Amino acid sequence: MSETVSITITQKNNYQFPVDLGDGLGPAPTHMLLTAAANCLSASLLFSLKKYGQDAGGITTTATCTVDRNASNRLRVMQIDVMIQFAQEGESIKHLDRVLGQFEEFCTVSQSIQAGIPIKVGVTDGKGKRLK
Repeated sequence: MSETVSITITQKNNYQFPVDLGDGLGPAPTHMLLTAAANCLSASLLFSLKKYGQDAGGITTTATCTVDRNASNRLRVMQIDVMIQFAQEGESIKHLDRVLGQFEEFCTVSQSIQAGIPIKVGVTDGKGKRLK
């Protein structure tokens, strides 16, 4: 039976993204993995926005993974889903297509993890409109 683990990080100041584990316990190793991926992707998005002089108005990111048994009956992280939301409306951000097209490439952590674990990344704006 698979298990789902989630964390949420919220931008506090510039590149500071404190983590909320939800249940107040832990962190477990899966929490640490999710935190590393979520933080790196959020910081990479922020960096990409700043390259074009844009402000997201704050970033909140939730990362979730599915833990299940592999063919050898060992528990493994099977997939990671990351959803990034910023406060501004997407239409108010200049060069958004360029930002969304490049920010994942700047993320050392997710690009490294992705070699072994699929990572799906989505981005929504302040109105909940799906941008990526």
